[in-house]
Amino acid sequence: MRVTQSMLTGNMLRNLSNSYERLAIYQEQAYTGKKITRPSQDPVVAMKGIYYRTNLGEVEQFKRNYAEATNWLENADEALDQLGKALHNIRELVTQAANDPLSDEQRGYIGKEIEEIRNHIVEIANTKVGNKYIFNGTDTLEKPVDLSVEPPVYPTNPYKPVTIELAKGVYIDVSVDTSDIFGDQDGKLFSDLDKIVSMLNEGTTGEELTSFIQKIEDHTDSVLSTRASLGAQTNRIELMQERIEHQAVIAERMMADNEGVDAEKAITDLIMEESLLRAALGVGARVMQPSLLDFLR
Repeated sequence: MRVTQSMLTGNMLRNLSNSYERLAIYQEQAYTGKKITRPSQDPVVAMKGIYYRTNLGEVEQFKRNYAEATNWLENADEALDQLGKALHNIRELVTQAANDPLSDEQRGYIGKEIEEIRNHIVEIANTKVGNKYIFNGTDTLEKPVDLSVEPPVYPTNPYKPVTIELAKGVYIDVSVDTSDIFGDQDGKLFSDLDKIVSMLNEGTTGEELTSFIQKIEDHTDSVLSTRASLGAQTNRIELMQERIEHQAVIAERMMADNEGVDAEKAITDLIMEESLLRAALGVGARVMQPSLLDFLR
């Protein structure tokens, strides 16, 4: 086959074009730190990137869900802690009214104090996180306890839990069922407190008040039991959260391995391609057909 000057020139220009194209790719990789910037450069890497980004997006959403769940549980635990302290104060006041030789007027003062604590307990029952009441099940926009209306409003019964998706297809109850504490049946907390206040205001004997000391203790035990269940919920969620944090790290690493480039390798490839291009340009200059001026020199 006869090799002409035009064939040599065409091959040289084609090889130079390919070299420039590779040089542009290596420069782009060195600048961006990414293997590709367009799906057409490597469809396999692009498809894997979509999968890893979707997976990471789900994990990040779960992490936000954990923040919301933790917020609910921490606020619930703090509210129940305050409720336990309030009941402890009421027990001391009832014990004092039942055992000390007090006048009816003095018992009336204790009744007013207990009434104020009861109002504080109503505020605890109506604890909100953001604009949501956390002790009313799924009916989060309605106040669970309102004793100022007739008939009084108490927590929704039957209780419907609030669940949040904390893993793929796994929904965890993050609410606290306080219907047994703040409910409307006779013998429940507000019913007993109203009776105590009424008895203290109307005048009563210490013996009649003594029976309510045990009832307050029973209510305190109910609060402690609810906090124990809340603690178990919190422990489970913390374990799940630790697992999702590991998944986030793994997802980010896999995405980086799929899309990222080795900086040292990218720079080495860039330098090598630059050297090859310079060599190709030198060879090309020799291959180009000499002109008349070259013979006249």
